[in-house]
Amino acid sequence: MSSIKEKIKGNKKLKGFVHWLIIPSYQARPRKWVSWFVNPFYHKIGKNAVVRRRTRMDVLPFNRFELGNFSTIEDFCTINNGVGDVIIGNETRIGMGNVIIGPVTIGNSVIFAQNIVMSGLNHSYEDVTLSIDKQKVTTAPIVVEDECWIGANAVLTAGVTVGKHSVIAAGAVVTKDIPPFSVAVGNPARVIKKYDFDKKEWVRVS
Repeated sequence: MSSIKEKIKGNKKLKGFVHWLIIPSYQARPRKWVSWFVNPFYHKIGKNAVVRRRTRMDVLPFNRFELGNFSTIEDFCTINNGVGDVIIGNETRIGMGNVIIGPVTIGNSVIFAQNIVMSGLNHSYEDVTLSIDKQKVTTAPIVVEDECWIGANAVLTAGVTVGKHSVIAAGAVVTKDIPPFSVAVGNPARVIKKYDFDKKEWVRVS
């Protein structure tokens, strides 16, 4: 399998033809035959995992998509692994209207509220003689560790990690890593509380 991939990558015309077979020109959504006959056998959907019917699955076979046991992706979400893997752990709930563009890794027992945007993809804009759609695409992985809670309308930008058991407030824009056991708010998001294991309570950060 890896040798076939390398042959396709090494031949520009062949790569373009295969890409066209999988995705229509100027589109992000895979062709129906890929969704019906390839993805169900290629990607990993765990025990009792659910993807609701109104979710848009722009999931392709050349990157990974995994949904862990007892996890749910609610209606009106968009999941896109076109430029990087999307890995979602066990017992995690992705709320309605979320947009997740890989590379993204989400841990176990995570709660996403509604209308959250997280994209490991970005566009450069260095050559002003070219329109934005002709610029290079860059990627940087987003990681949300176990037991986090991400509030409604939050934005997680490319390259950030949200540490274990942290809370991101509604509407926050996360542009830097958030340490484990923290509460972060605002735009750009800043840590306002951390859990003190000696005191056994959340302590405000000055």
